[in-house]
Amino acid sequence: MRHFPAELAQRFASRLRVSLCRPRPGDAALPDHAREGGSAVVEFTFLALLLMVPLVYFIVTVGQLQGGAFAVVGAADQAAKVFVAQEDAGRARAAAEQSAALTLADYGHPVERATVDISCDRADCMSAGATVTVTVNLTVPLPMVPFGDSLRLDAGRLNASASQLVGRFR
Repeated sequence: MRHFPAELAQRFASRLRVSLCRPRPGDAALPDHAREGGSAVVEFTFLALLLMVPLVYFIVTVGQLQGGAFAVVGAADQAAKVFVAQEDAGRARAAAEQSAALTLADYGHPVERATVDISCDRADCMSAGATVTVTVNLTVPLPMVPFGDSLRLDAGRLNASASQLVGRFR
């Protein structure tokens, strides 16, 4: 078996320490980047957490708002279609509100955070040619916030309107 001379082993150990960024104490001959001793991993982890957590939260919030926008548009459209398909105004209003609530629930939004307003351009909403407009308002809460309901922290308020004509033949 061959033995390395002591000087060769010492030079090998010194170069290995430099390549692993592990200088000996008091070693001033090393460049500045080698004296930092592996703090880049700590800095990268800290900065990644500091920058990525708000970015991910922002993306989730924008997704909630986009889902809410789809929900109010779909709810207003379906409620207006259901309203004009009914025979009398009382049942039409109840059916439209139920349709809007069902559509919002399909998108995962609670009915308690929404309001449905129905208006007509005539006194008799069920007369042929009348225009019925349904407006749905929805408050979208901030995602993943504990006690968000009691603090009233909302990401946004969304609304959408849809109009339908009452047909001559039903």
